[in-house]
Amino acid sequence: MWSCSSTLCILILLISTLTTVSLSAVAPLKVNLHGSATLPCSGRCSGLVRWTVFSKPGDALAECDQTSCRSVKEGYQMIYDQYLKGNLSLIITDADFNKRNRYTCDCDGKDICDVHLQIEPLNTTVQIKPGEHLVLGLDASEEVEVLYSSARSSRSSSGQMCTVIIRSLQCKPEYEQRVLAALHLRNVTPSDSGVYTVMEARNEEVIHTYTVTVGSAGGGELKDEGVAIPVWATVLLVVQVAVIVGLAVKIVRLRRFMNDQKL
Repeated sequence: MWSCSSTLCILILLISTLTTVSLSAVAPLKVNLHGSATLPCSGRCSGLVRWTVFSKPGDALAECDQTSCRSVKEGYQMIYDQYLKGNLSLIITDADFNKRNRYTCDCDGKDICDVHLQIEPLNTTVQIKPGEHLVLGLDASEEVEVLYSSARSSRSSSGQMCTVIIRSLQCKPEYEQRVLAALHLRNVTPSDSGVYTVMEARNEEVIHTYTVTVGSAGGGELKDEGVAIPVWATVLLVVQVAVIVGLAVKIVRLRRFMNDQKL
């Protein structure tokens, strides 16, 4: 039977405990877009309690003391009656993609709670006629990436399609003449059918997934170059494409890691 000395066992236990604390220190909270989010925190504080964004410790969102609670920034609040009972939670009245972040609650400058707010990604199914424009909402004001996975295995062109930095487009050459200001893909054809994934670049989180089918008004078949594709086959391909999207995201992350290593 395996055994260890007292000193070694204590060291292993300490490392295990620290690792567990590190992994669970930032509690994740996932809510629906534009829903109300309550960032949980409980404890007693005789001084000033403040909520801030982790990266901006000096920029208070809401705060409480023994006399009252104040909303320092619009859309963030704490409830005084709850504060008196030890409930120090922060309420975000309208959680959008720009509010995804790590939030910290401190008592007189001492960190007591950390919560990572996440937004449930959106999923939209689009059926569009050939020749029309495909409009993809970007949903966030920061840098986003658009990944595309073709629904046609014979025309696989999966990978990063565009990068949008503060609404400034940087696209591959084959898309530059077809993409307009907010991401409008002009004059679509059946070969544009597939899954378009909008991913926030900084945290590499999926924001919105569009499953797009380009076909006739009847929607029964997709026709391109004389080849008819039944609806069931399209659905099967879309499921396969969803798997490819996950691989594409990993490829983007790997390329970014390799570029960082070169720097």
